[in-house]
Amino acid sequence: MSPDLSTRIKQCARDAGFDLCGIAPVRDFAELRVFPAWIAAGKHGEMKYMAARNKNDNEDNAGELKRASLARVAPWASSVVVCAINYNTAHPYSTQAQSQTENGSRGWISRYAWAREDYHDAVLRRLKKVEAEVRGFLEKTGDRTDHQPLTTGHSLQLRSYVDTGPLIERVCAKYAGIGWIGKNTCIINQQLGSWLFLGVILTSLDFAKDSLTAALPAPDRCGTCTRCITACPTQAIVAPGELDARLCISYLTIEKRGEIPAPLRAAMGPHVFGCDICQDVCPWNRKAPVTSASEFEARDGLVNPALDWLAEMREEGFKEKFRGSPIRRAKLSGLRRNAVIAMGNSGDETFTPTLKKLCEDSDPVVAEHARWALAALDQKS
Repeated sequence: MSPDLSTRIKQCARDAGFDLCGIAPVRDFAELRVFPAWIAAGKHGEMKYMAARNKNDNEDNAGELKRASLARVAPWASSVVVCAINYNTAHPYSTQAQSQTENGSRGWISRYAWAREDYHDAVLRRLKKVEAEVRGFLEKTGDRTDHQPLTTGHSLQLRSYVDTGPLIERVCAKYAGIGWIGKNTCIINQQLGSWLFLGVILTSLDFAKDSLTAALPAPDRCGTCTRCITACPTQAIVAPGELDARLCISYLTIEKRGEIPAPLRAAMGPHVFGCDICQDVCPWNRKAPVTSASEFEARDGLVNPALDWLAEMREEGFKEKFRGSPIRRAKLSGLRRNAVIAMGNSGDETFTPTLKKLCEDSDPVVAEHARWALAALDQKS
């Protein structure tokens, strides 16, 4: 086959705007074997999709976790094409921005959520371009002899996913050579750092004989550094490479519904959607380049947003401002709740009148957290 198919795929990925592309085999990697125990310990919190299991009682693997073994969930899949795109912008990191702010009246939204377009859509659109190019190339050449499906009798299958597939993307990314899994569980690339969105294409094509996919995973270059572990305000990184989502600020501000456990509120600081601290302090991000993708440029008002604006936002304004944004995932109630907590952590007494009003808010979650925030401000005064 000429040119080599993996070379063709990687060129297609570059043409679609991806910064990195690699191909991993479908294997029972060691990182996947700890996943069931992580779920059993409840460290996924309320993210039920992480604990999704096979439901077909006629299958031998019925009841098994889908993300624990891709080979059992998608037996036709032989390889995973992993694409990565840089989303870093030229704005200061959260650790820099907060120190430059005169007071705590501003909140923090995670870097990835500033974008003008939801990254799921932006990445999937690019993946579909790659998928279409690969299909077209194979149909044109009619030559698949070097990359036959793993299971004979199966026709060519390609399926693109962005955070929605039955697999753990960072494990695939490691074995595709995209980077290593850092102690904060993020994929880190030596040249680009960790500001990377991942997208995957499951394929029935077998690249076992392809010399370009035979390289070992990228070496772990975290060394003895533990800055991400030390910097985490809630100590969510319970061991190198192991995260307890129930303690993670990103989980608390995005996935957690209802009441935030009181002992964790003060540690959330100014964060209203997500948290970048473990990436901000990573030495590999010191010289991380800025993205060339215009979709990931920040929307107006989302870098260090005003807390009172968020706390008093109503449904119409929420829908208008965050149309097509991943921030919609937190829902209005969650975003307002988070802003109220940040107001309590701010030490800014000018928030007192607003918080008193919010103590009587029609949303009981917002009202309860407003009462906590008032008490927190009193203690700081």
